[in-house]
Formats: sequence, structure tokens, C-alpha cells
Amino acid sequence: MTTIGVLGGSGAVGRVVVDRLAAWEPGGRLRVGGRDPRRAAAACAQVTGAGAEPVRVELNDDAELRAFCTGCDVVVNCAGPSYQVLDRVARAALAAGAHYVDAAGDVVAADALCDGHAPGLGDRAALFSAGLMPGLSGLLPRLLAVDGPPPSRLDVYVGGAVAIGPVSAVDALLTRGPRFGTALAAWRHGAVAPNALRPLRSVALPGFRGRVHAWPFLSAEASRLAADLGVDELRNYTVYVTDAIPHALAVAWADEDAPPERHVPAVVAAAEADLAATGPYYTMLFQAVHRDPAPGRARRLVLRTPDSYALSGVVAALAARDVLAGRIPPGVHFAADVLDPRRTLTRLTGDPLVTGVELT
Repeated sequence: MTTIGVLGGSGAVGRVVVDRLAAWEPGGRLRVGGRDPRRAAAACAQVTGAGAEPVRVELNDDAELRAFCTGCDVVVNCAGPSYQVLDRVARAALAAGAHYVDAAGDVVAADALCDGHAPGLGDRAALFSAGLMPGLSGLLPRLLAVDGPPPSRLDVYVGGAVAIGPVSAVDALLTRGPRFGTALAAWRHGAVAPNALRPLRSVALPGFRGRVHAWPFLSAEASRLAADLGVDELRNYTVYVTDAIPHALAVAWADEDAPPERHVPAVVAAAEADLAATGPYYTMLFQAVHRDPAPGRARRLVLRTPDSYALSGVVAALAARDVLAGRIPPGVHFAADVLDPRRTLTRLTGDPLVTGVELT
């Protein structure tokens, strides 16, 4: 019998992972871990039928973490903040003989796992960034590069209006520096082109509500995508419905000596202002300019969801299924590099958290 452990299973992402895996793996067992046993039990109560077990686990307690991972076939981590988790859960899962899937966990976490000896990587997979962004933002554009030569140019726009909690706010404040990406940069002819782009203010974009602001940020994921596809140019934008979040982040980053926690309330309030302006929604827009404009080649993909956190849970659950099915080779990977984009989009299209998909 397959046993799947979900850490942070009572949170916004983890609850969806638990719900989807319970539906997709009816013969398996779910182990739902969290700091608060009552919340973990509530997450288990949402599962139809038997097979979901709440477990109290503190990520900084080696014994509790080891006990949680022991006996699992795969451990899905939805706990954060990711800058504190890093590779801690991955190492515990691999040492216990389990595969690992992280709904967040970016370059820093993957590098930390690769930098030290991690027993189990020879025959187990450790999958990072198995969420919306990074994750789908680097996976779905690959659908625009099939059936012919790579596009000459690829534009990526991801964003909308979503609630940002304190943990996510800290992660957002710390996601800066060359290991994460470069603001205002583009990818051109095989290299990062600094200061190549400027913010797009008050523009209308397909799939977004009203006029929005698009801020260029060439993420590490976007650079990998451009290099893998061989495109001449890639432009990657984070989209906001107002200037509130960019302003809050800019103020925080200018205050270099302050701990990030000082600016968390401002980031949370900025997200609330965005929600008040448009209501909750999130859009992923990918547009390609093809060298060969042959009929039938897809040039645009739009995906919409009302809840980016919840849809990240769907992606993490899909990634866990692919790991269990043997579709992911052993070793350390990013989800966007190894998941199948067509299979993933097909599965997402039938999920209630996806309110629209256009591939044209």
C-alpha cells in the first residue's frame, strides 16, 4: 500500500494536496503532518473514507521529522517559509527511503541539497518548485515550442490579485539577488541582458482584468527555460493590478539593514489593496513569436485560476503522482524541467480550480 506524507497539510496549499491525492490514490494512505494537531486532524476530516492520519510534527525536531518520513513512499512538503525549510525535509525524506516533492523550494534549496551528500539520491527523486511560480510558469510555455523550431521570442506574464500571508510575504521579500533572478533583465541570444526592459504601466493584457502593471524580472527558472528551448529572446514579467506590492517591496529592499519581518505588514496590506481593487484572480499568459509561422502552431496560452495557492497544491499533487509512477528519474530536479507539459495541462484543464484555458 502506497503511503504519502504531506507536511503542512493543513495550509492553503497542503489542504488541496491532501484532497487531490485522496481522490486520485483511493487505495493509498495519507499521513498529514503539521505543527498543530487539531488543524492536521481537520485536514484529514475533509478526506472521504479512511486512510488519512494526522501527525504532529515540528520541522526543527529531528526525531519527529524522521518518524514522519519513515514508511512513506513520497513526502510532499507544503510547509514554509521555504528559506527556513531549505533542504531539511528533503534530506529526512531521502534518508527514510522516500521520494521528495516540494511545492515551493527554489534554487537555494536545491543547491543546498546538492552541495552535501544526501543518501538516497541514487535511486530517489527530489523535485523542487512544484507549484505555480516557479513551476507551471516554466513548464507550460514549453507547449509553444513543440511541432517545429523554437520560437524566436517568448513572453511570459504571470500574476493577478491574491492574498499574501505573513509566511509568503517573508519569502517574497527574500526572493531577490542573482541566485533568484535579475530585475529589468531579458534573455537575449544565449545570455542575460541586464537593464534591457522597463516596467509596463497600465497596459491591457489577454486574460487579465482591466489595465495592469507588468514588472520585468528574469527569474532563474526563466533563464533555464530560455536556454533549454534555444529562444533568441525571452521576456518574463510579474503582473500586479496596482502599484501597491511593487512599492512595498521596493521600500523593503531599500531598507537593507532591517530584518524582512519588519516589512511583512506592508506587503500583506498591499496584497489586500489589490484584492479590493479587482477581487481574487490569477492569470498565466504565454505568447510566442515563431520563426516559422506555419498554420497550426500555437502562439498563445492563457490559464486562469481564482486561487494561486490552491492551484499550486494541484500541481504538487500531480508531481507526486508522476514521481510515484516512475516518470521522474532519480536525482535533484525542478518540476518545470522534468514534468510533461502536455499531460500536466490536460489534467489541469479538468480541475475545478482552473477556470479557463486557451491555447491558440
